[in-house]
Amino acid sequence: EQLCRQFMQQNPQHIDGMRILAEIAVRHGVLEDAEFLLESAVTFEPHHRQARIDYVQILSKRQRFQRAADEAKILLDQAADSLQLQSLFAIQSMQLGDYETALEFFEKILAQVPHDPVTHVSRGHALKTGGKVDEAVASYQAALKSQPHYCDAWYSLANLKVYRFDDDQLAEMQTLDKNPHLAGQDKVYLQFALGKAFEDRKDYAQSFHHYARGNAVKKAQLRYRAEGSTQENEDQIAACTPEVFARETGHEAPDPIFILGLPRAGSTLLEQILSSHSMVDGTLELPNVLSISGKLRRLGQRKGNQKYPFNLADLSAEQLTTLGEEYIRDTQIHRQGAPFFIDKMPNNFRHIGLIKLMLPNAKIIDARRDPMSCCFSGFKQLFAEGQMFSYDLEDIGQYYLDYVRLMDHWDAVLPGFVLKVQHEDVVADLETEVRRMLDFCGLPFEESCLEFHKTERNVRTPSSEQVRQPIFSTALEQWKHYEPWLGPLKTTLGPDWVTQE
Repeated sequence: EQLCRQFMQQNPQHIDGMRILAEIAVRHGVLEDAEFLLESAVTFEPHHRQARIDYVQILSKRQRFQRAADEAKILLDQAADSLQLQSLFAIQSMQLGDYETALEFFEKILAQVPHDPVTHVSRGHALKTGGKVDEAVASYQAALKSQPHYCDAWYSLANLKVYRFDDDQLAEMQTLDKNPHLAGQDKVYLQFALGKAFEDRKDYAQSFHHYARGNAVKKAQLRYRAEGSTQENEDQIAACTPEVFARETGHEAPDPIFILGLPRAGSTLLEQILSSHSMVDGTLELPNVLSISGKLRRLGQRKGNQKYPFNLADLSAEQLTTLGEEYIRDTQIHRQGAPFFIDKMPNNFRHIGLIKLMLPNAKIIDARRDPMSCCFSGFKQLFAEGQMFSYDLEDIGQYYLDYVRLMDHWDAVLPGFVLKVQHEDVVADLETEVRRMLDFCGLPFEESCLEFHKTERNVRTPSSEQVRQPIFSTALEQWKHYEPWLGPLKTTLGPDWVTQE
């Protein structure tokens, strides 16, 4: 990074230098800097194809899906026959929820390169999201047939949750695990796939061994400090006092229902239940609140300004109304016409103060789950982006404690604004909890919410297959199989939380 910066001081508009610096930023998780560098690169040299491709990919990583799709379309229009650009556009279409367009392009690509494992896996993801599990399995298996070392395909099968590896496949993965040339993300994918394979065989010692190895490799690739995450929450508590909310602000639209909390806490199930209602659209884990908070963070970095979230108190009612209007406008693309819609981005729990100020009539549901269940489920799930705390048992435990402390603060300063829904209560008494959520959202009861598993819609989270089945309780105490190895998590959480089994 030092070498690159020195070079860039002498050559401030060198496109490949900017691309390298952006790649370094991505590897360190500083995505905002990477986006700025690549946006500058394509401004300086609009016809530099690789810089534009990099720009599309960073926009996608930052979950700016519409911008990414628009940029990918510009590239495709310039070279319609390019398989690389067709694939890029197909993947961005998929991120936007346009699976028909994505599948159409994947089929076109495979007609020309039938053995391309990357396209087979991407096609499998699109099919999985649409609920076509058997076709998704066939697509992932086609990727492995053409390239057995393509570990993304092994992990994609494992991540279906309902798929079981046979003995021959397990032996093949174990052989691959001994390959000294396997490195980086391939190694991570394979460890998580092996963890799932041994879990299905009830060999929990081997299963944990592989989950732990996969997490360790992934953590080494990232730059995550638990203290930084804790401080962000403490800043929210210090900045968002009752006085900040003692005024009329924001856009009055009642449309959004935010479901937030920790990943793997049951939020996909709650979304599937509510989106089965005729007046509610299910969407995605929308990045818009995080994007607005990022804008306020950048505003706070200017000389003389308070940093975010302390600058929330400085925003006028008009400014906060404008932010609320921006949120409603920019999320419109994900809606299908119902009066209400769900935003299921879990990390929004950090920004409830911002949500209250810009969208005072929004509804917020906190998806809560037993801490040991929730934390261990996160540890054995390989997330695509944005959950850097999840690769270490102590980090996960600390993140859970920070989250509970912040949610307690929101309850204190915004009483009644957030409804806590405990996953275990939903499993034990579905109808009571469904009626409770609908009452909170001001929606009439509909029987379809109890038959949520029959609702046909695209589901893009790791729980996509589970929510297409009737409710089940088998996962509630899954962590107990792994209890001998969860000492660091138990110690971090402390006895007050671990005894709430």
